[in-house]
Amino acid sequence: MGSVPAALPDGDPAPADGALPAPALAGLGGTPLGIYVHVPFCRVRCGYCDFNTYTVPELGLHGASIDTYAEAALAELDLAARVLGPEAPPVSTVFVGGGTPTILRSADLVRIVSGIRQRFGLLPDAEVTTEANPDSVTPESLVELAAGGFTRVSLGMQSAVPHVLRTLERTHDPANVTRAVAAARAAGLQVSLDLIYGTPGESVEDWRHSLDAAIDLAPDHVSAYALVVEDGTKLAARVRRGDLPAPDDDDEADKYEIADEALTATGFGWYEVSNWARSRDAWCRHNMGYWTGANWWGVGPGAHSHVGGVRWWNVKHPNAYAARLASGRSPAQARETLDDEQRYDERVLLGSRVVDGLPVEQLCERGRQAVAGLVADGLVQGAPVARAGRLVLTRRGRLLADTVVHRLLAP
Repeated sequence: MGSVPAALPDGDPAPADGALPAPALAGLGGTPLGIYVHVPFCRVRCGYCDFNTYTVPELGLHGASIDTYAEAALAELDLAARVLGPEAPPVSTVFVGGGTPTILRSADLVRIVSGIRQRFGLLPDAEVTTEANPDSVTPESLVELAAGGFTRVSLGMQSAVPHVLRTLERTHDPANVTRAVAAARAAGLQVSLDLIYGTPGESVEDWRHSLDAAIDLAPDHVSAYALVVEDGTKLAARVRRGDLPAPDDDDEADKYEIADEALTATGFGWYEVSNWARSRDAWCRHNMGYWTGANWWGVGPGAHSHVGGVRWWNVKHPNAYAARLASGRSPAQARETLDDEQRYDERVLLGSRVVDGLPVEQLCERGRQAVAGLVADGLVQGAPVARAGRLVLTRRGRLLADTVVHRLLAP
């Protein structure tokens, strides 16, 4: 969770100094603040990936590089501290995503976290996560990350089946997942595993094997996402040529239900449509900030930010990003100010996906009128509506979450 798509939206011009309008800053001190750091480097680009990432040969020799990236990130943190000012609260969550963040030296990742602490402060119980490929960490690097303030590592397992990994063009050895989890545990880090289901050629038995392998590693948290074939990727080209079949919606729905059954039976509970954890303490609090309307500043090429209803996004290319910061300018490419209707729509879209549910009283009249029908159709649990006035999805509702949102927002 947290990675940056390659395509950026259109928007209004962003000021060169990054300044935000006064209304956006008005409630800053009373709202949790997260920092997302996008590390846009990979050794190899996976065939299914459309995130804003680059291999070293694609970047050339000028501008951003693996060796200089920490300096550029610290420069954007300086800008963030100036823009948010002294009213900014201590940071409650940090999430370093990519790309492959652990392609950077551990010392550089620790420098970035130290830079956040120096500029904003970190809450004593701050959650500090890095994504990692299983073959990009060592026992030594994980100990260094834990000593430097990281509390959690999210490992891109994706599958335990070699032929599925080959189709995804994932290069890690499945055995490295076991070693990485053991090393993270020894370092005192919480562990999350990311899985993908619906890869062309993946059987139900393959998916069950991957789930069993993940559960046997006893992680604190599991994310499971349906494969989406994104335009412009190598996987999309292979599907278009007929070399691989497109993912099947019914197959993906079956695999979601299998995942929910297997995870629930072994002590995990869903807390967002695609995320399960062993306890509430193991929820990804950074992502909960996205889903519940918190503020966050996104550092890095293509990273998105949101503060007080203003959303902006940085230029995509690492070299353009580094050049803007070096010249004293904000790396923001464009921004938008959400109006009341947009903020309401997002609250319904995101709030309905989490297990705590969406307060029915926050729905407009047409939304409240839709709730009874959603309960009758088995998409929303009846008891939370009756007892607590909260809209919580059933398993079927999670599979049809977009339909639920459409009905809540329909005129």
